[in-house]
Amino acid sequence: MPRRNLLLRSLLFLGVLTTTVWTAPSVQAAPETVTIAAANSLKDAFRKILPLFEAHNKDINVRVIYGPSLTLSKQIEEGAPIDVFLPSQVEEIDQLEKKGLVIQGTRRVYAGTSLVLIAGTELPAPIASVQDLRTALIRYIAIGDPKTSSVGKVAAQYLKYSKLDSQLKSQVVYAEHSRAVLDLVAKGEADLGIVYRTDAVSNKKIRILDDAPEDSHQPIHYGVAAVWTAKNISGAGDFINFLGRPQIQALLQDHGFDRIAEPQVGLAQRQEGQ
Repeated sequence: MPRRNLLLRSLLFLGVLTTTVWTAPSVQAAPETVTIAAANSLKDAFRKILPLFEAHNKDINVRVIYGPSLTLSKQIEEGAPIDVFLPSQVEEIDQLEKKGLVIQGTRRVYAGTSLVLIAGTELPAPIASVQDLRTALIRYIAIGDPKTSSVGKVAAQYLKYSKLDSQLKSQVVYAEHSRAVLDLVAKGEADLGIVYRTDAVSNKKIRILDDAPEDSHQPIHYGVAAVWTAKNISGAGDFINFLGRPQIQALLQDHGFDRIAEPQVGLAQRQEGQ
């Protein structure tokens, strides 16, 4: 996209995000569509959030595409018709921003979560805490594939930091994304799994055993931004603003998200391997 066009879109988005202008509704105007690409871990919360957004913005219909963050990011790079990107790690937005593929001024950090150890509800858990991973005998532990999922990258950081990566090397089972990890654990094909709290909290076939220490992995911050292929500029801006509403923040907390004190400011990132 020519830089001039991207700059014009950025300026228009900034106006949408910072200015509220009343206009009379168009008579019989057809609803416009906002296309959202969202991480799988947002699916449960968004089943409630998206209808609320449409009810609040009756002239907007939402089309949502769920998938692994890294896969969605690649599709955006290749020009997929997306208005708003919501990965499970804000770093995915930062990578696109470095390539000039994010509309300037639209990046937000709106929530966070923790990394948790899970087991199924049907069988007794082989351990009670993350500390027990050092001594207990387990068959398999499922994590996301670091090559295809953000949760896999963070889980791998935790195993490396805790010096469990070599110890559990033969027991680790990789899944394409967080939903696949949940399925493996729920079906008993893996004794344990490591996912985001947002993945596990609403799943009745899964129980959360323990949280990984915060300093064992990079912070898990959920970000949102409008991307270079955005067509519905005002609708995308409305949705980004909507995520900051108190009602929506409370709903996110019900689904395992944590509040971020200053959602408009990106927090410092930990370097890989530290």
